[in-house]
Amino acid sequence: MSVINSLPKVEATLSLELDFSSWNTCLTVIGASCLGYLFLFVLCHLVSILVSATYCSLCAKEKVFWDLAATRAVFGVQCIYAGLRALLIDPVLTADTITGQQSWSRFTVLIAAGFFLFENLALHLSNLIFWTCDIFLAVHHFFAFVGYLAAVICSTGGHYLYMLTLLLEMSTPFTCISWMLLKAGCSNTLFWKVNQWIMIHLFHCRMVLTYHLWWVCLYNWDRFINSLPFVYIVFFLTGLAILTIILNPYWTHKKTQQLLTPVDWNFEETSGKANGGIKLQKKKQ
Repeated sequence: MSVINSLPKVEATLSLELDFSSWNTCLTVIGASCLGYLFLFVLCHLVSILVSATYCSLCAKEKVFWDLAATRAVFGVQCIYAGLRALLIDPVLTADTITGQQSWSRFTVLIAAGFFLFENLALHLSNLIFWTCDIFLAVHHFFAFVGYLAAVICSTGGHYLYMLTLLLEMSTPFTCISWMLLKAGCSNTLFWKVNQWIMIHLFHCRMVLTYHLWWVCLYNWDRFINSLPFVYIVFFLTGLAILTIILNPYWTHKKTQQLLTPVDWNFEETSGKANGGIKLQKKKQ
């Protein structure tokens, strides 16, 4: 518990010592964040080889997805902390939802920009190598990276909206657990079903959170349009509209469908083969 309690103090010390007005500092933190998540990606691969028989049985494309899922889960935990801190605890950001900024939130924006840089590089490189394309994920990552990079460039904007946008990643750790257990043939266990129910509930929470983001923007419309460049406002609202109308409903539907029919739609062919293999092994036993 002492280690966990010390994390906010370490973060605060780090963020206070950084000069966020310097582009060298910003680019260094973004680059370090990108490399840090790359390290987590490689570490997950090495650890999974040693401890997971399921991982060793996966094809190369699924192994990459496994490692990306674990890396996203770590980022998701960080996002939950940052989002809830902005929503419930931080007095500056909650008092001024349009222009309020804090040292820790500036640091978090840079870390997020580094993560989404890593995500875009990993996603497009993976798509190129395996000749695949998830258009929904590609759109999500494009808007996320450009949005947080713009947040670094447009220093006049407040960080409340940015931190709550990160809170939309609240479902990511549970998505990771769901997918890994599904590949391990544990979709009939109580733990998987409970995790799936929690994940579906969080996807509904994501939808409510997007409505809150709309309300903050519209309620403070005059200050909102005066604090950011017009191009960025159009970009932000376009991304928020895509999330509200298309991505969140689509993913919520797919996760609910997955609870009723436990199938990995990302790799349906290999998933069918794996499930068939599991059934054959059970019959032989």
